[in-house]
Amino acid sequence: MTGTLQQLVARNDLEMIRGWLDSRPPYEIADELARLDAVAAGVPFRLLDKDPALAVFEELDPVDQQRILVGLRDQAFHELVEEMDPDDRARMLTEAPAKVARRVLAGLSPRERQMTAELLGYPPGSVGQIMTPEAVALPRQVTAAEALDVVRRKGAEAETVYVLPVVDPGRRLVGVVELRDLVLSDADVPVADLVDTHVFRARATDPAEEAARLMRETNTLALPVVDSEDRLVGLLTIDDAMEIIEAADTEDVARQAGTAPWPGHYMAVSVWRLARSRAPWLLLLIVASVLTVNVLQAFEATLSQVTALALFIPLLVGTGGNAGAQATTSAVRALALGELRGSDLPAVIWRESRVGLLLGALLAAVGLVVGIVVVGGEIALVVGISLVIICAWAATVGATMPLLAKRLRIDPAVVSAPMVTTLVDATGLIIYFAVAHVVLTF
Repeated sequence: MTGTLQQLVARNDLEMIRGWLDSRPPYEIADELARLDAVAAGVPFRLLDKDPALAVFEELDPVDQQRILVGLRDQAFHELVEEMDPDDRARMLTEAPAKVARRVLAGLSPRERQMTAELLGYPPGSVGQIMTPEAVALPRQVTAAEALDVVRRKGAEAETVYVLPVVDPGRRLVGVVELRDLVLSDADVPVADLVDTHVFRARATDPAEEAARLMRETNTLALPVVDSEDRLVGLLTIDDAMEIIEAADTEDVARQAGTAPWPGHYMAVSVWRLARSRAPWLLLLIVASVLTVNVLQAFEATLSQVTALALFIPLLVGTGGNAGAQATTSAVRALALGELRGSDLPAVIWRESRVGLLLGALLAAVGLVVGIVVVGGEIALVVGISLVIICAWAATVGATMPLLAKRLRIDPAVVSAPMVTTLVDATGLIIYFAVAHVVLTF
């Protein structure tokens, strides 16, 4: 098939579009649909058969799903949302306008509407909104053969059967058993002998990101989700956990770069939306940069007496900002992975100050050589000493600010590299001129 889907839609070549769709997997079709506007995306989507359409639709992000739904007729609309998994449907509705949400819920069967409403009843961002309630739960007292019969009868409606929760008569979670163990065991072996009772679990009200990262750390395919009384209410599956982590990491990367995250595909979002997501941070940073201007004004007399000092301001400011940004990025990532806790603050200060001193000493050796060649030994000594102090200060500030933000219940990623760079620029100049005053006075 020649051309991209976008080019084929632009030519309105329906036969070529059908051929293109038949030759591509769902995830690739979803990516191409996300690049198109709402009207254009509806053309190829309506050419898909029912089952491929559902597979493609569930690959889309919620914001892109809404764009597709708006262009569908009532019959196709209701069939599509009815066949969706309840957790995928709930995730879409949490971000959908009220008009779309009402239309979706009104067209659902009573069973699907009830499951969706239950998921939407959990706090926003909680694992309860992301889990699948369609889990095959096994009674503790059955045998392996009886358990397999339960899987055969109920498995078609479940999102996964590879990890099976085991419950007592009150539906309280006892543990889990893997389908592999049931298949390989003798038929008369009690499930109670196969169950793993030391199983990790999440409360339905726990943050979804924490539950997803727990799954990654414990290498589990599905995490049981329980209510406040330890009763099973659903499972968090590995595919949903991966999407949660991807979304969280995308948001962290955006905030670390000094921008607000945006929903949907980068190629589909408008220029205005991209500019709007970046403008607030740039405005904040330009205001913060006034600190640097004020520092230069305060040391104007020193600069007028020793103009050679001005030559090295870009070098010192750039080096300090880069050192701070490196430390900030490392700390935010370590916090996201659970490698750092708020109580580690003193150890982080001690660790990063030494890292900064080592880096500063290395860079100072280079700075001394450059300074001696360009302006002579006295200014070179100022530059060398300043580099050591600025690097130690920048690394310490860059690593500790995310930890302090976490203690204040602020997202550590908000303490972005550009913000740290701006702060280190101003304080680095103060250090530079203070060192110059001491060295040049003696």
